[in-house]
Amino acid sequence: MSKPRILVFAGSVRTGSLNETLAAFVARQLRALDADVSHISLNDYPMPLYNGDLEKAEGPPESAKKLHALFAAHQGIFIAGPEYNAGITPLAKNTIDWVSRVDISVYRTRAFALGAASDGRLGGYRSLMATRQVLELGCGAFVQPEMISVFHASKSWNEDGDLADTSAQRSARRAVEALAANARRYAA
Repeated sequence: MSKPRILVFAGSVRTGSLNETLAAFVARQLRALDADVSHISLNDYPMPLYNGDLEKAEGPPESAKKLHALFAAHQGIFIAGPEYNAGITPLAKNTIDWVSRVDISVYRTRAFALGAASDGRLGGYRSLMATRQVLELGCGAFVQPEMISVFHASKSWNEDGDLADTSAQRSARRAVEALAANARRYAA
C-alpha cells in the first residue's frame, strides 16, 4: 500500500498558538502511522486579502500558487483552526479562497481533516463547522467526519506536547487514523 502524503498547517500564525501545537501533535501522530508529512506555517505564504479586482489585474499571488502546488502534491490535508467570533479565522479563509482561485479542483481530489484547539468549553467546534462548510459547500472537498476538538487547550498538553487527557487522545487518534486511511485511498 502506498505511503500517503499529508500536508499539515494551522490557521493561526500567532506566537504560542494552541492550534500550531495541535498541528505539531497531529504531524507527529501521522508520522507514527508511516505517513509522509509536510508541516508548514502560513507565515511562509503571505497573501493579500482576496480581492477580485486584484485577481483580475495580477492573477493569484505567488504564495497561492505555491500553496496550490503543495495541496496538489499531498493526498491528505489537516487544518488546525482556532475560532474567531464563532467562525473560521480570516487567515484560513483567505488561504482557502486564494488557493481555490488558482484551481478549485485541487479541493475535490484529496481528503481533508479538521481540528481546533481553544481555551473555551466548545474547543473551537463552531470554527470546525464553519471551516467544514467553506470546504464542502464552497470548494466541493471531502472533509472526513472525524474531527479533533481540544477544549481548555492551554491546559490540555503535557510537557512532551501530547494531549494529557486519555479521552482526547483516543478522539484525536481516531481522526488521525481516519485521515491516514482516507489519504491512502487518494494515493492509490
